[in-house]
Formats: sequence, structure tokens, C-alpha cells
Amino acid sequence: MTWTATVLTIFPEMFPGPLGHSLAGKALREGIWRLATVDIRGFARDKHRTVDDAPFGGGPGMVMRPDVVDAAIEATPAPGPFLYLSPRGRPLDQARLAALAAGPGVRLLCGRFEGVDERVIEARAMEEICLGDFVLSGGEPAAIALIDGCVRLLPGVVGTEATLEEESFARGLLEYPHYTRPQSWQGRAVPEVLLSGHHEEIRRWREAQAAEATRQRRPDLWERYLARQSPAGSS
Repeated sequence: MTWTATVLTIFPEMFPGPLGHSLAGKALREGIWRLATVDIRGFARDKHRTVDDAPFGGGPGMVMRPDVVDAAIEATPAPGPFLYLSPRGRPLDQARLAALAAGPGVRLLCGRFEGVDERVIEARAMEEICLGDFVLSGGEPAAIALIDGCVRLLPGVVGTEATLEEESFARGLLEYPHYTRPQSWQGRAVPEVLLSGHHEEIRRWREAQAAEATRQRRPDLWERYLARQSPAGSS
């Protein structure tokens, strides 16, 4: 079965967008994965194609109607878990992307306005996912990022598995710094160890750089990394 991303949105024209270019776009054209978009407005029940209404209890903004959203879901059987892109969701990480990429695909609901009526989220047992502690105008950019993160993990998309194994988060650490020609640039030289030809020394240097970058920049990741390295049951 081809890995499939199914996106429910009121802006289907936003897709494939960036997903039509570079590695994801090439893989899409080669049939390694497929993209399906569903226009939620097509399931509205009035001539104005209304998908939202004022919130009960008052307050600013509008809320996407559960009946319209659910009708779009009901008419679109598709493989994979159902994810709702939401600022209050679980932060997306590399482990979750890997799990999603290993499955048949994903179904993504892109919210707009103040969000989606809670009842349809509960009724469809949606998993809420967010990219970070910030708010976007809608779920579409987040959906594109999630799909891109999954697609590049599919077999045949990225050139070598070693590339994926050495990336940030693959081993719980940030990635080490990279250098290329020219050897000297604006008075800054490439670290000598990278010019030595000693592969084991280079490997140790890169590991040390990755560890230091993680310790300084992401102490949360560093603490989790240390915990995983400790023997089970140690304090």
C-alpha cells in the first residue's frame, strides 16, 4: 500500500505547496507516496458554504461546526491515524514522525478560526498534535511540515540511511556542525580534525560536538539523553 496523506481543509489549494518540490515532490511524482485533499466547504449545508459559527458562551472568533467537519470525515475513508493540528496538542517529535511513516499514512484535520468544535474531536478520537508553543493562522502549514517529516523517512526518498541516522534527534542529540569548501573563509578555518583523514577521530569529534550542542542549546533533550544512557534502576 502506498503511504497516503489525506488532508481535510478549507484551503485545498494550499497543497501540495512546498510538498511538490525537492525530495517530497520527486517522491510524489514517482508514486512513493500520495496526497489527497478534501475541501471541507464542500460539505456545508447552505448556499454560502458556511463551515463555522459563533461559539456558545460568547467570546471572540468563530468555531468550525461539528456537523460539517464530520460529514467531510464520513465521506472520506482513508488509511492511518486521525490527527488534528492544534496548539494544545502533543508536541511533534522525531519518534512520532517515524511511527507515522511506518504506517499506511495519516489523516490530518486543519483547523481555522478559533478551532474545531470539541465534540467532533472526541467523537472521532482524534490525536491532537502541535509543532511548538506558538500559534499559526491555520493547520495547513503545520500539516505540510508533518507530512514532509514523514515522507523523507519513507524508503527510497532520501539517498542513504546513514544520512537519516546522523541527523538531529535521530539518537536523541542535536546534529554536529558541518563544513565544506573553501577550507578557509573570512578568516575562519575548518577544524583540523576534519582534514586529518582519521575516521575514528572524526567520529569521536562529531559525537562530542553533538553532545555539547545539545547540552548548551537544548538542556531538556540533554537530560532525556543522559537518562537513557544510565543503567536501568540507577539513581
